[in-house]
Amino acid sequence: LGLWLLAYLPTLGMNALPIYLAMAINLAAFFVACMVCHGELARRQPHPSRLTGYYLMLAVGGVVGGFFVGVVAPYGFNSNYELSIGIVLTGLVAALAVFRTVTFAQPLRRLLSLLATLAMLLVLVGIRIHDHQEETAGSEVTRRNFYGTLQVFHNPEAGYRSMYHGQIIHGRQFSAADRLDWPTTYYGPDAGAGKALQIKAAQGPMRVGVIGLGVGTLVSYGRAGDYFRLYEIDPLVIEIAQQNFSYLARTAAKTEIILGDARLQLEREPAQAFDVLVVDAFSGDSVPIHLLTREAFAQYVRHLKPDGVLAVHITNRFLDLRPVITTAAAQLGQQVRLVDVDGDSDRLTFHSVWALLSSDAAFFSHPGLVTATTPVLQKSFSPWTDDYSSLFSV
Repeated sequence: LGLWLLAYLPTLGMNALPIYLAMAINLAAFFVACMVCHGELARRQPHPSRLTGYYLMLAVGGVVGGFFVGVVAPYGFNSNYELSIGIVLTGLVAALAVFRTVTFAQPLRRLLSLLATLAMLLVLVGIRIHDHQEETAGSEVTRRNFYGTLQVFHNPEAGYRSMYHGQIIHGRQFSAADRLDWPTTYYGPDAGAGKALQIKAAQGPMRVGVIGLGVGTLVSYGRAGDYFRLYEIDPLVIEIAQQNFSYLARTAAKTEIILGDARLQLEREPAQAFDVLVVDAFSGDSVPIHLLTREAFAQYVRHLKPDGVLAVHITNRFLDLRPVITTAAAQLGQQVRLVDVDGDSDRLTFHSVWALLSSDAAFFSHPGLVTATTPVLQKSFSPWTDDYSSLFSV
């Protein structure tokens, strides 16, 4: 039952179950699987004279398993197959272990038990294969590396192409020639980053930093004379943005892509004097906390002009990052406002929440922001630092 739950849960949509229920089912099923496997392993502990070899084989197993998950799977598979392999192998190993200890009164019972066990294992295999076929059906690109699985889907009927990281949409672009430059998803003209870029663009040429490339949507706001410095840690994202989407190729602005961890790159660089710095790395289920600490925000502010704007994308299905942002802003003397806007399906824009930080009071008094932003109530919250953070608090 536990293995069936582990096999079936990934077939559900991300919002099919409340997050706490999904976590509870996952952890309970893993607990059962681990208890069975460890219990059978302990039951087979040999005579003390052979314990050296016993523990050596446990260590070898850990090394082999770690190498498979950490090296073979990310670079040998084009999607996340190791969970499926683990589920099926766990069922097989448990069945073999149990069968060795059971005595059957009649050969027929042994045969029926064997057939029933094989049938259950085949059901597990069928569920996982079908799920993987559904995941990759219709994809133009399915590739994977250390940072995860990326897929590109083209929907000709709806007229757009999308890039997914796991189940999270990381970019979308219209196919029609007259809409290729429309900013979509979380970056529409009414969203926080869009408003900040439009306001700064009206003041003259912009110097913009972007942490998290996606498909390059934000460069659609660029004009001749503008400069966009784009930080991206995943080389596969850069490759797909350049080959499968045209935002980067079509923009009139000068663009430069910096490969590497944005925090480390910013620490090494002299102050970039950005008019706008966009931090967009928190929409998935694996949040890079080192980009949310007080020390990270100090780097962001260092790279801004005195009247510069920091736009932080905090739309997230699982985490409420507002107290993290507001606490860091207060400690750095920055004003902060939220831009929470609904999506527009005709323009392919999504509901988004952005936090805009700036020490320039005139920026927040701009007519385009006065009615679009809301102040954030400062609550008692322990600031995240490089030495402390707590996901439970958010």
